Amino acid sequence: MDVAAGLFKAQCLKLMDRVAEKRETITVTKRGKAVARLVPVATTLNRRLFGYLRGKGKITGDIVAPTGEAWEAQR
Repeated sequence: MDVAAGLFKAQCLKLMDRVAEKRETITVTKRGKAVARLVPVATTLNRRLFGYLRGKGKITGDIVAPTGEAWEAQR
């Protein structure tokens, strides 16, 4: 959607609400040429780097006990 700079100035808050609600982009024009673009903010989840995978894995057996199979290096 293109909006003239004068109209954008008069209805800035209304247009910002529209972008937030409808997730659309508005291009602000001055004398028919695009000068600015109003875009919705990308939503990002607030995730921490450490502890992100906590609770996702599961140990299903003894990971240090021998399996009984011969390794290639032992052959």
